Amino acid sequence: METSPEPWIAALRNSHDRLLAVAGPLDLAELEQMSYDTEWTIAQVLSHLGSQAEIFDLIMDAGLTGQEPPGRDAFPPIWDVWNAKDPQAQARDALAADETALRRFESLDAGQRASLRLRAFGMELDLAGVSRMRLGEHAVHTWDVAVALDPDATVAPDAVALLIDTIGPLVARSKPDGKQRRLHVVTSDPERHFILQTGDAVSLTEGDGSGLPELRLPAEAFLRLVYGRLDPAHTPVAAESAEVAELRTLFPGF
Repeated sequence: METSPEPWIAALRNSHDRLLAVAGPLDLAELEQMSYDTEWTIAQVLSHLGSQAEIFDLIMDAGLTGQEPPGRDAFPPIWDVWNAKDPQAQARDALAADETALRRFESLDAGQRASLRLRAFGMELDLAGVSRMRLGEHAVHTWDVAVALDPDATVAPDAVALLIDTIGPLVARSKPDGKQRRLHVVTSDPERHFILQTGDAVSLTEGDGSGLPELRLPAEAFLRLVYGRLDPAHTPVAAESAEVAELRTLFPGF
């Protein structure tokens, strides 16, 4: 897993620029159409990213000043403000807030990048950790918007290359179905080897699973599977298999 913050921040910049290119030109009718998430319009996905940009900015404040990060009770008032905006304001303000938060990441000097430490969301995080959390959310929700407009859209390759090595904890949060499985998951672009084990719990570990049943698919597709976004209509032909069909039920999405 990449532990330097620079690649994560660079991938965040690319993800922001992609979101701006995709969502910036949208008119009201397009903003009101459904995103990949059937419970949110495109404008509502953007509103979520905007509110989270504000929250991450507060988290950064805490990390840089040595204070406690905001508790979860600080989030609902932020969400309420964003939810009250009309769709065009949600889109416009989200892109602006995202740029502001990103510039905060980019503007840190070497000393600040090295010293930032905080406890948030039950984890001890440095700058790479905070950037990793933001990228996981940002790149996938950007795809939620992009794929609603282009069914062939994929998660950005630079984000995939970083996130694929961090999804073990996300896999562990999935909903086990009780079925005992041990699969050797082999991804491409980038190539990785994992052992996926299910039963009363679900785990993903790096390792050579020689001799186990194999599941081969692009890393981008595996990432979306874990995030609950690999439905049949958005699965590469080469990745569709009986194993993928079964595993979809374990990963309902975030």
